[in-house]
Amino acid sequence: MSVAVSTEPDRVGFDSARLARIDEHFARFVDDGRLAGWQIVVTRRGEIAHSATYGLRDREAGTPVEADTLWRIYSMTKPITSVAAMMLWEEGRFELNDPVSRWLPEFADVRVYDRGSVLKPYTVPATEPIRIWHLLTHTAGLTYGFAQVSVVDGLYRAAGFDLGVPAGADLAAASAGLARLPLLFQPGTSWNYGVSTDVLGRLVEVVSGQSLDAFFAERILRPLGMTDTRWWVDAADAKRLAALYAPHPATGQAVRADGIGRAALTEPGWHSGGGGLVSTAADYHRFTQFLLRGGELDGVRLLGPRTLRFMTRNHLPGGRDLASFSPEGFSETVLDGIGFGLGFAVVLDPVPSRVPSSVGEFYWGGLASTAFWVDPVEEVTALLFTQLMPSSTYPLRSQLRQLVYSALVD
Repeated sequence: MSVAVSTEPDRVGFDSARLARIDEHFARFVDDGRLAGWQIVVTRRGEIAHSATYGLRDREAGTPVEADTLWRIYSMTKPITSVAAMMLWEEGRFELNDPVSRWLPEFADVRVYDRGSVLKPYTVPATEPIRIWHLLTHTAGLTYGFAQVSVVDGLYRAAGFDLGVPAGADLAAASAGLARLPLLFQPGTSWNYGVSTDVLGRLVEVVSGQSLDAFFAERILRPLGMTDTRWWVDAADAKRLAALYAPHPATGQAVRADGIGRAALTEPGWHSGGGGLVSTAADYHRFTQFLLRGGELDGVRLLGPRTLRFMTRNHLPGGRDLASFSPEGFSETVLDGIGFGLGFAVVLDPVPSRVPSSVGEFYWGGLASTAFWVDPVEEVTALLFTQLMPSSTYPLRSQLRQLVYSALVD
């Protein structure tokens, strides 16, 4: 599949000279060594107005970024898992207020961290069960071990939940292990980015009776024509996979991170609905067009338009934004004026973040600095692919928004 430009930019309201600023700006990140390479796709009204690649997918091998380069999308897996869950919801298989323990009994008697240290934590019983909407909105009290912000994060790492799960664990075992760890807060009382979508993936397995990879393949990836999206890269396609990099602590130069990067070349023992997929720009472009079109693409409908509109409204209690509904110390994605829906961050007001966008725009990104957004008001989608972790290293996402919205002139 191709992500070639399909229209003259001015026909869909873009100024071509202003769009060219995108490439000029992001090329500097490659030219000075902060990134190895990147791929960017911008569309409006279903037409590709800008598509570009620059730099190398593997700097050490000298191979360029190409149209079919494979990228670790990490947390851009989460919206796909959320779509999977809501497909089952549309079939009446569960209600959003249902306790997760109805299908995953290991979550029946969860406890909540109250005080103490990693060596001696004190916990209290949960006053509210974890419900399915808590998983979709990251309000369940689950966290990430690699966040290294709270005592609970430390408990996750001590139990083997850091960037992955304990050795040998499949998704069922991982879910059971997570249920034994204390929650960061009482369910529904705060927002915290964590393994909620991995647990949601396990819920999809139990409710559907299929493994998560089989459900994705049969119900989402094949119907949408996302034929290059997979859980790992075999030897035949290994050369297409972009190398993973991290910034050198002293110079900021991109340094190869092979230890983590090689994981994508091995069949996983568990399928992470929160961060396990590898994809291409062409495939994820199809996913964003499916979202922009209200749950349908090329005659294939996976979700009803009202369901998708419901998913992309702010579901945080009281209409709160992430900045006012997150634990102290959380920083990367906490922004004023940003809410959270069922699987997506949602723009409530673009002014507090000082970055242009539309009210109702929804988006997410991945650990290695990949990102996407869908703007139903302007009918714009944008995709950014590179492989630099962590995603907070440079303000790539906000700068892409600046450049895209300043190029809209109609």
